[in-house]
Amino acid sequence: MNIKISILFSFYILFIGNPKQKIFLIGDSISVHYTPYLKKNLDNEFEFGRKEDNGLAEENLDVPQGANGGNSSMVLEYLKSKLKNEKFRPDYLLLNAGLHDIKRNPVSNQIAIKQEKYKSNLVEIFDLLEENEIKPIWIKTTPVVDSIHNKIGMAFFRFSEDVDVYNRIADSLCISRNIPIIDLFGFSKKLGYGEYVDHVHFSEEARELQAGFIAGFLNGYMQ
Repeated sequence: MNIKISILFSFYILFIGNPKQKIFLIGDSISVHYTPYLKKNLDNEFEFGRKEDNGLAEENLDVPQGANGGNSSMVLEYLKSKLKNEKFRPDYLLLNAGLHDIKRNPVSNQIAIKQEKYKSNLVEIFDLLEENEIKPIWIKTTPVVDSIHNKIGMAFFRFSEDVDVYNRIADSLCISRNIPIIDLFGFSKKLGYGEYVDHVHFSEEARELQAGFIAGFLNGYMQ
């Protein structure tokens, strides 16, 4: 019986092949920009999907809607809703939240999502994924350059100091839970200030490089 099963399995692998592992992405507008390149890089090896829309996110990248995952509270609520569908069970969840959490009111300096809430949101997200046997992979929040971002007339400010603090919170949780971390922050910082096309978003060339960096990590991690 064991020999027959082995032969059948070998036949399946030979003629049908291993099923592709499923990767799903939830991220901010930075991820919306690099997604076309990432999908192209991953399609041969993985079944790739993400939070999608019909172009709504691109209408205003600063307002999280559609494919833009938004802050950690929004990601948590989206994930809770998504997991109600039993067919949504990817092998891996690529995850990022931070840029919308650290938005500050230019007048009051009040931050959108306080540190304690950010941490508790991530804990709840990671717990949900563990309960549903989905493996998280964290993508660090990309850099903010204060002098580029915080111009007069901006509806909100962001500060590099907050990026560092919130990245450290996420890093600490991921390390304690043995969750892999893709250092898109460090990689993007090395690209230089010239790759910014506005207050926080990157050039087309930079987006392609970011996608290649993420794909390289995933291919190496899952071998």
